[in-house]
Amino acid sequence: MQRPEQRDEVEMLALMLLKIGGFCHLYIGQEAVVTGAVAAVRDDDYIITAYRDHAHALARGTSADACMAELFGKETGCSRGLGGSMHFFDKKNHMYGGHAIVGAHVPLAAGMAFASKYRGEDRVTLCFFGDGAINQGAFHEALNLIALYKLPVVLICENNLFAMGTSVKRSTSLKQIVDRAEGYDIPGEIVDGMNFREVRDKLAEIVDSIRKDPHPAFVEVRTYRYRGHSMSDPASYRTKEELEKYRLDDPITRLRAQLTREGKLTNERFDQIDKKAKETALAAVKFAEKSPELPLEKLYDYTYFKQPTA
Repeated sequence: MQRPEQRDEVEMLALMLLKIGGFCHLYIGQEAVVTGAVAAVRDDDYIITAYRDHAHALARGTSADACMAELFGKETGCSRGLGGSMHFFDKKNHMYGGHAIVGAHVPLAAGMAFASKYRGEDRVTLCFFGDGAINQGAFHEALNLIALYKLPVVLICENNLFAMGTSVKRSTSLKQIVDRAEGYDIPGEIVDGMNFREVRDKLAEIVDSIRKDPHPAFVEVRTYRYRGHSMSDPASYRTKEELEKYRLDDPITRLRAQLTREGKLTNERFDQIDKKAKETALAAVKFAEKSPELPLEKLYDYTYFKQPTA
């Protein structure tokens, strides 16, 4: 039987799901990828990603309140409620999206990295994308320019084995995705995306090399999502046995076990962290519920650029 506080949590989460506008692509199972990558870079480095972007924003420093409000379509959201789940954006924390068109943000990453190199900065751009992006035309055009100009960008393919509902084995002719980089003379690496430390340490090594001598790098991070493509996807294209196999290698559970063995984390401390995370999420739901919607007269203010008056 559920405790009263547990029932409150369930009711609040159910409310949250009903209030989210549009699609919502969950990141459960892939947490080690973005947390490891962000831990390997500086706060002034650039981050850009596709539509499975909630963890990227949170890891980069966007508040849970601003993220939840964006999901609810409220003015206090990180994109003023105009972007929704797939278009998180936080300029202050150098998180530049959240892009819904598959592969279309990779050319933007090339532009951001070009700007860094042009200005003589040692900033690095992390560009996250899924396995489905590697067969898009914009992706190939961008990689050609990135390689040609030796741009300081780390191309991070979050290979969760499925592009929407299609297995990578059915959609990509390559035996391994990292081989795509070889065609552009970009060095490539394969990383265990269920291992936070491996992601962090490999990315730190790559980023350090890029700061010393600007060049691109390609990292195939092998991971797995525990939910469907979006919340409404029952994921009937994979077996329960496959899902359970990957659940046994949950990145959070693995890191917890590592830290516990090393005496750096106790069960009590983990429970405290877990409780705090749930409280933060529930508080964010309440914040979003109480937040105002963007006035209709402001709807097009961010669609067209307004030339400042003299």
